[in-house]
Amino acid sequence: MSKIVHIGNGAGFSGDRFDAAQALVQHLKSCDGPRYLMFEVLAERTIASAQKAKAANPEAGFSPYLDHYVTDILGDIQQAGITLVSNMGAANPEAAARRIHELAAEQGLKPFKIAVLAGDDVREYLDDDALLAAETMEGTSLAGRTICSANVYLGGRHVAAALATGADIVLVGRTTDSALVLGPLIHEFGWAEDELDKLAAGTICGHLLECGGQVSGTYFADPGFKDVPDLAHVGFPVTEVTADGSFVITKPEGTGGLISPATVTEQLLYEMHDPSRYLVPDVTADVTQMTVTQDASNRIRVAGVKGSLPPETLKITVCVEGGWLAEAEMSYCGANGLARAELAGHVVKTRMAESGCNQEIRMDVFGAYSALDGGILTDERRASLRFDDDYRLRLSLVSETRATAQKLHDELQSLYCSGPAAGGGFRGSVTEQMSSASVLMPRAAIEPHVSVRDVPAG
Repeated sequence: MSKIVHIGNGAGFSGDRFDAAQALVQHLKSCDGPRYLMFEVLAERTIASAQKAKAANPEAGFSPYLDHYVTDILGDIQQAGITLVSNMGAANPEAAARRIHELAAEQGLKPFKIAVLAGDDVREYLDDDALLAAETMEGTSLAGRTICSANVYLGGRHVAAALATGADIVLVGRTTDSALVLGPLIHEFGWAEDELDKLAAGTICGHLLECGGQVSGTYFADPGFKDVPDLAHVGFPVTEVTADGSFVITKPEGTGGLISPATVTEQLLYEMHDPSRYLVPDVTADVTQMTVTQDASNRIRVAGVKGSLPPETLKITVCVEGGWLAEAEMSYCGANGLARAELAGHVVKTRMAESGCNQEIRMDVFGAYSALDGGILTDERRASLRFDDDYRLRLSLVSETRATAQKLHDELQSLYCSGPAAGGGFRGSVTEQMSSASVLMPRAAIEPHVSVRDVPAG
């Protein structure tokens, strides 16, 4: 029987369901052959927040949900020999490794061999001025901005190098999401750099798994149009891959959700700008000849992915400081609620203008109008609204200064007693914002490296 590699994904973003991996672990324990469990929890701006956390505390900067994801499964994966691969390392994979060692020690487990992949943080070896002066893919300028983070997308071959150390767990910072699947496949099957069709297939396999439950029907579900059974207990995906690059997407038995040609196709097209040229560090994938076949219930076979040479450059996401966002809300209900909500908004906007604020303030009245319809309430629409309904005013702005953002928040809050009748349910926040842009760099400028943490630091 040919070798089959089994890979399950227990999370598709930071804060995804914490218990989804438990069913995957039980499924993987029953499988023959190499078994991997991945967690994909790193969005483009998540790592910038992680860099700020690391700056405040050298032992922080990894996923704040690491404990939630791994505590209950460490014993099972160690006993079963399931390898964990994750970008929960974020801005500080070394600290993440130390934390996993602590959790293992607390449970009386033997130490894991943990490989850490670093080098994605290009500020370790590239000058900020060079990054700020670089041309961005979006055509925006970074000149004069303060960098929060700058991380290059590493590929599956770098993850495979970490697995080659014999690691039980691999923790990375910024890689492509699909590299968390492609890396184990390169490691297990020994795919060479010129086996482009296989590398492309592994990339697309990773792309289908990377968002967790989405390929199992979450975010696909639309009652009456795209029905998904038992969404409350959806099973996260697991793949079965053979050496030729063909693979099956399925999920653990007894779980909810749906894996069908439609769910697979919808996830395939997610973030895919050109189906004939899906660019990652290891290969350029072409899915225009890909076939999706239903083998059985909740089992979809994928084949026919083609590959060509990878791009000559690697993408760096640069996050810069982006000012402060103020959001403030107040409810007005009962007779004439809409008129009172609109009056409250105009009071705040007037006072903000008189204080010297010349920035645009967005005003929505939920239940009547919002940005979805251009913030415009036509006479026809107004006439159709109930006189005694519930309306919620929302005001927001982005400011270069925290003081201006805080003032919007405080002005709406003051309407508890200084505004129209019967306002209530105030809620507001002022949060620091970041902007991001993409920069391309030659591969030779990038310096990935692997280190191994066999035992916790003493």
